[in-house]
Amino acid sequence: MSLESDINSLVKSVDLELFDTSIVSEGDDTIYRVGVLSTEVEDGKRKPVSLDTCVELTHLISPLLDVTPPVSGDYRLEIGSPGIERKLTSLKQFAMSVGEKVSLNLKAVEKQRDKIRGTLSKVEDSKIFLEVDGEEISIDYGEISKARTYFEW
Repeated sequence: MSLESDINSLVKSVDLELFDTSIVSEGDDTIYRVGVLSTEVEDGKRKPVSLDTCVELTHLISPLLDVTPPVSGDYRLEIGSPGIERKLTSLKQFAMSVGEKVSLNLKAVEKQRDKIRGTLSKVEDSKIFLEVDGEEISIDYGEISKARTYFEW
C-alpha cells in the first residue's frame, strides 16, 4: 500500500475524509500537511473538524511517518481542515465540495467567458455541474485550468 492510502485508512478510522496531502516549505521549515474534512453534514454544509480530532489523528499518523517518512530530512506534520476557501485539483475534491460555491478558470478562450462562478451541484464522470444564475451548466473537467471554493462574506 502507498503512504497516502495508509493515511487515508487512518483518517477514515476517526470518521473523517482525506482531502489532500502536500509538502510545503515555509522559510527553513518543511511541512507535511494532511487536509481532512468531516463526513458529517449539517444544514447542507460539512461540520467543522475539531482540534481534538486533529490531535488524535496526529497521534495515529506520526508513528506511520516514523517508519515511512514522506520526505528526507527534518519536517513538521500538520493536520487540519483545508479551509473554507481551498484549491480543487482533482475530480475527487470536486465531489467532496458539492453544495459549495466554486470559481473556475477555463482553458479554452473561445468560450463566452474564461471565469465562471456558481454553486457546485454535482460531479458525474468527468463533468462538473454548476448552478449559475438559476441555470445548471456542465463543464468538462479537462477544460478547467484552475478551481477553488470561495465564501461570500
